[in-house]
Amino acid sequence: MPALIHITEQTHDVLIELVYASENNFTGQVIYEQPLCFMHPQAEACLRQAITGARALGLRLKILDAFRPQAAQEALWAVAPNPDYIADPAVGSNHTRGVALDVTLVDADGLVLDMGTPVDTMHAASHHFHDAHPASVQLNRMKLLTVMLEAGFVHHPREWWHYQLPEAGRFPLLGSHGFMGCVAGR
Repeated sequence: MPALIHITEQTHDVLIELVYASENNFTGQVIYEQPLCFMHPQAEACLRQAITGARALGLRLKILDAFRPQAAQEALWAVAPNPDYIADPAVGSNHTRGVALDVTLVDADGLVLDMGTPVDTMHAASHHFHDAHPASVQLNRMKLLTVMLEAGFVHHPREWWHYQLPEAGRFPLLGSHGFMGCVAGR
């Protein structure tokens, strides 16, 4: 099993604000004690391509979540057991495989582009091609989609922010024993 790669703002020229490292997420709870960002090596290679693609548009990526320990997946499911938006931990999440990330775009001033909904909005308005959004929001979503698809990721149709490697289920679920960043379940 390959070691996960630690993603930092310095090593990858991205912004990182892991939503589950604070109470400012749909659970209202801190899920990650430490805001550490990790990815599978194949996903990290695609991330580097996406960083270059965003830069070509005068934008940067902001990572909101990446590898998610099993205990964290269980904590999310406990609050919102909705398989349309949260992977059942009994089946496994592609985040727990280290091959998925939640991401958005920021402009040259570091301002997040308007994507129409906050991350983890479990509603039709968060679907990639929700046509009730104004053209500016749809354009921003298309920019993100283009950057990520060209880098080798695929999108989740219900979540404008979620991208993963193709055929993500072929990657094994990664154990969370000893993962120091998770406090779920305390």
